[in-house]
Amino acid sequence: MMGDGWCVISIGCLEANALWGEKQAVRTGHATTTLIERGGAKILVDPGLPGAALRAKLSERRGIGLRDITHVFLTSFQIDTVRGLGAFENATWVIGEMEREARGHELLMMAEQARNRDAEEVAVRAEEMIGLLEKCEDAPDRVVEGVDLFPLGGVSAGLCGLLLPEAGRTVVIAGDAVVSSAHAREGRVVEWANDIAGAKESLAEVMEIADAVVPGRDNYFAVRG
Repeated sequence: MMGDGWCVISIGCLEANALWGEKQAVRTGHATTTLIERGGAKILVDPGLPGAALRAKLSERRGIGLRDITHVFLTSFQIDTVRGLGAFENATWVIGEMEREARGHELLMMAEQARNRDAEEVAVRAEEMIGLLEKCEDAPDRVVEGVDLFPLGGVSAGLCGLLLPEAGRTVVIAGDAVVSSAHAREGRVVEWANDIAGAKESLAEVMEIADAVVPGRDNYFAVRG
C-alpha cells in the first residue's frame, strides 16, 4: 500500500465463537486492527493487541512505528478494542459521541458497585478504562477527508464504523457490527449485543451498501465484485 489507502494490520478473534460450538472463553479475544492513510493522516482503528505487538505488526505490514500514527479510531469501547491504546500517546483518540457517553456511564456504575462490595480489583480496572475514555474526543462526521463516520448501533449503544469511498467501490470498517465473514453469511450477530434486533439491522445495512467489509474479528472480505 503506497500513499492513500488502507490495510489490515492484525486479524482479530472472539474469545468464544458460538459458530464453532464454543460456549466459554478458549482464547484471548481482540479486535481486528486496520490502518487507514488519507492525505497525510494515519488512522489506526481498534488497537486490540498490546502495544508491543502492534509495534511489530505496524513494522511488518507497513514499515512504520507507533509515533507515525496520527489518529486512533475506536469503533466501540471495550478491552478487546483498546488493549494497545496507551501506546499511541501522540495520536488523537476519537470515538462516537454516543458510545463514549454510554460506556462512561456504565464504567462509573461498575466502579461504584464494585467498591460497594469491596471488589477493589474490579473497581481499579473500571477506573483505568474511565481514564482512557476521558482522553477520547468525540468523532466528527468526517474523521478526515475520505473517511466518514457510520453509526451502527445494536451491539453497543453507540458503535460506529467507518465508510471509505473508493473508485468503484465502498469499503466499510464495521467493528463488531459485522463479526466475521461467516457471521455475515448466516446473518448472525454476537450473543452479547445490547440490542439483538438493532444489531441485525446494522449488519443488514452494512451488507447492503458495502462492496468490501473489514469485520470486527476476521480478515476483510468482498461482498460484491
